[in-house]
Amino acid sequence: MLWDKLSWLLALLAVSAGGLPPSNDPLSAPRIFLSFKELKSTGTAHHFSFLLNSTDYRILRMDEDHDRMYVGSKDYILSLDLHDINKEPLIIHWPVASQRKTECILSGKDTNGECGNFIRLIEPWNRTHLYVCGTGAYNPICTYVDRGRRSQGFSNLQALQSGGRTSRAADYSSTSEPLSNKEYIFRLEPGKVDSGKGKCPYDPKLNSVSALIHGELYAGVYVDFMGTDSAIFRTLGKQTAMRTDQYNSRWLNDPTFVHAHLIPDSAEKNDDKLYFFFREKASEVGQSPMTQSRIGRICLNDDGGHCCLVNKWSTFLKARLICSVPGVDGIETHFDELRDVYIQPTQDTRNPVIFGVFSVSGSVFKGSAVCVYSMADIRMVFNGPFAHKEGPNYQWVAYTGKIPYPRPGTCPGGTFTPNMKSTKDYPDEVINFMRNHPTMYNAIYPVHKRPLVVRTNVDYEFTTIAVDQVRAADGSYEVLFLGTDRGTVQKVIVLPRDDLQTEELVLEEVEVFKVPTPITTMKISSKRVSYHSFCFCQYSLI
Repeated sequence: MLWDKLSWLLALLAVSAGGLPPSNDPLSAPRIFLSFKELKSTGTAHHFSFLLNSTDYRILRMDEDHDRMYVGSKDYILSLDLHDINKEPLIIHWPVASQRKTECILSGKDTNGECGNFIRLIEPWNRTHLYVCGTGAYNPICTYVDRGRRSQGFSNLQALQSGGRTSRAADYSSTSEPLSNKEYIFRLEPGKVDSGKGKCPYDPKLNSVSALIHGELYAGVYVDFMGTDSAIFRTLGKQTAMRTDQYNSRWLNDPTFVHAHLIPDSAEKNDDKLYFFFREKASEVGQSPMTQSRIGRICLNDDGGHCCLVNKWSTFLKARLICSVPGVDGIETHFDELRDVYIQPTQDTRNPVIFGVFSVSGSVFKGSAVCVYSMADIRMVFNGPFAHKEGPNYQWVAYTGKIPYPRPGTCPGGTFTPNMKSTKDYPDEVINFMRNHPTMYNAIYPVHKRPLVVRTNVDYEFTTIAVDQVRAADGSYEVLFLGTDRGTVQKVIVLPRDDLQTEELVLEEVEVFKVPTPITTMKISSKRVSYHSFCFCQYSLI
């Protein structure tokens, strides 16, 4: 059997403290281009390789409190030391049983080696455990991983049984002193395997996203063997298990899930909403479906309806994300396919800045763009008119009828519904309206109605993004790290000009893989940022 190499780069890309280059320099090419060989020779990057009988390194979870980084691959979970990425990792081997693999192969699902346990979810459960799910050879499975320190004992089952809460004695604080691997526990918790349905896809090629919040797991995932039933699910925890309306193309239409993130609406916790970013087929724009990018949201305290939408979301809404370049003839050039999202925090937790990477659907030309969105614009669209359609031969229009109370999409017990403690208390007309009107009529446009970065007529596309806030001698700048499908990372800053336009500077482009491979994941290490930015890059071969 072939031995595949796990390989990614801890790239140290420096922004000097002496200020940034002047804004009138040529912008058509990066100031510095470093090949993989040149990057290694600079000594500013640390490349980690480890031989495993595995492929597919897609899931990466930073744990800066404990100075660890967790990586999911096929049949393996790794724990790396952030102080020294070249230190031998802690490894969990988690393959499927031979009988299950045989059953998977007999079902005809092993064309490209899919009958393995591809790790697709790594979420922090509490201070001592991770919750991890894998595809399980087309039979998803989940379990807990003990990631504590030996001084704490080998397990904290009480923490698992109490929904993720640890006792004060079990808690521990991070230390600035690096620990040896012998001081860490990293193992599967015995006897804790459960079904991964609704948490992890069957097919490793299908994207999924997840967020573990207060012991409740929210996931955008395909939940069947054939990969036809897509859903936003809520499992675990004490609340009712929930999902989107099944096989309802108005809700989800063959989506590709990209990201999930909790963003509070107000100081009232009952208003909290979880936002899902995805792209899907949309048939409302013509006879043949086209790809559209979406942002959807649900209330965390949604309990579903009483008679209609039982155990289904009664607050799910979605809107279209536009990333386009206006033409001189008024026709917009659209970058339709959302590829990645980065949520940049601000001092106001209710108003982060949202960066999206988009590419062009179809084969007319190759291009990609970065668009930036404000939460004010997003909320304005969700507070606007609903999309309405009388029948299959009618056009979509803005709904002009009476909107029932409380307004569909409003969270129970929140700012506007303090006396309604559950969505089961909502009138039937609200629930029925929600089922038939999940889409907002207006689209969400980026800040200044145009992309921040555009690439056309090039032989690559952007695949992922990470953003860092960097202070230089002449001010504070947002540095964009843009991964590409040819295995490079571009470091870009965008400067404002006097005419309300912007000016893009590609400071560096580096090859982070020896063999060109699309970058699927990048993470910024906030603890290790001063005048420099650390970027963890990862790839997938499935």
